[in-house]
Amino acid sequence: MLTQKEIIIDDYNYELPDDKIAFFPKAERDTSQLLIYNISNKQITDSTFDKLTDFLSSDMILIFNNSKVIHARLPVQNATGAAIEIFCLEPLAPTTELSNALAATGKVTWKCLVGNAKRWKTPISIPVTVNQKAIVVTATKGERTDDAFQVVFTWEATDISFAEWVEAYGKMPLPPYIKRTADKSDEQRYQTVYAQYDGSVAAPTAGLHFSQKLMENIKNKGITLDYVTLHVGAGTFKPVTCHEIGDHFMHNEQIVIYYDFIKRIIHHFDKKIIAVGTTVARTLESIYLIGSKLLLNEADPFHVSQWEYYENSKLQDINPADALQTLCNYMKNNSLEYITATTQLMIVPSYQHKILNGIITNFHQPKSTLLLLVASLLGEEWHSIYAHALTHNYRFLSYGDANFYYK
Repeated sequence: MLTQKEIIIDDYNYELPDDKIAFFPKAERDTSQLLIYNISNKQITDSTFDKLTDFLSSDMILIFNNSKVIHARLPVQNATGAAIEIFCLEPLAPTTELSNALAATGKVTWKCLVGNAKRWKTPISIPVTVNQKAIVVTATKGERTDDAFQVVFTWEATDISFAEWVEAYGKMPLPPYIKRTADKSDEQRYQTVYAQYDGSVAAPTAGLHFSQKLMENIKNKGITLDYVTLHVGAGTFKPVTCHEIGDHFMHNEQIVIYYDFIKRIIHHFDKKIIAVGTTVARTLESIYLIGSKLLLNEADPFHVSQWEYYENSKLQDINPADALQTLCNYMKNNSLEYITATTQLMIVPSYQHKILNGIITNFHQPKSTLLLLVASLLGEEWHSIYAHALTHNYRFLSYGDANFYYK
């Protein structure tokens, strides 16, 4: 039997023709198709997203990711007019904590992908207008780390934050497989209606199907809605290019854990917890592991590394309620309203989910870590589900249609 690291990524491949990829969203958020799959009886039902409430029950709680996409894509030109693109990934200085990094003024350093990097020899001046105030931001390319660069941004206007000028100048960072430039409609449609906290460089796309009206209908049915914050990194689209998944490096993402949220989840442990998106699934399971590490007095409890769940059998045996109560007690004893943590957790087949009982998600790319996460819930049945979708005119990827898998 293969270990988790020996999983062969080609076993999670399927043929995805271009005409099955949604390059634009549906006219209305909740009119996308919805594939319902009951994990217990292996039954597939075809529906539409506005009928989601028909498949929800009052013993369920839906958890959403309220992170907001920032204008992380910065198209610039060098001194000779050559086009260069800077894609902001994560802050490095003066702080790595996202909310503070976005509020920083004067000078920041970010890890960035750089398109046409060879043409970037000297600092680049970026003219920006923020609230009718013209400023110049200077971008200086620094050291290379893996496939990214350290980029230093400086500007003199100390009353303007990094977030403000990036929002005014940058572009919405559509996924690379949507082969077009972002237009005005993407400003709304590549953002969830409940987005609240700046920090993501890719949308938590399962949430794009929810309209305000649908969310009201869900609440009116007596179903609890709650929120976590995971700031989605560009690594979510990073293709798996190695033969075995153990050779793939999982990206690091920031999560914000609120004391009141942990208390509510403990209170709702009698309900079926449904993750709206893979980012929520990873957040909930990471919260479990953080609580477990605190309970076991493990080192570095507020960082979940890629494989530690699989390599430390003690982490697999902690009761979820005990893990969350330990985290709750730690925050209360230290007078913490929230904790910022990081996770690289890779969820692959054989992972035993501790918190969630179902997931609402999109159809994911072949040979992707997101498809592996889905397979951890569905087992080999993911093949038949995706085959059904491909033969029943479902649209795939970020602007595509949705699935609801539940036990």
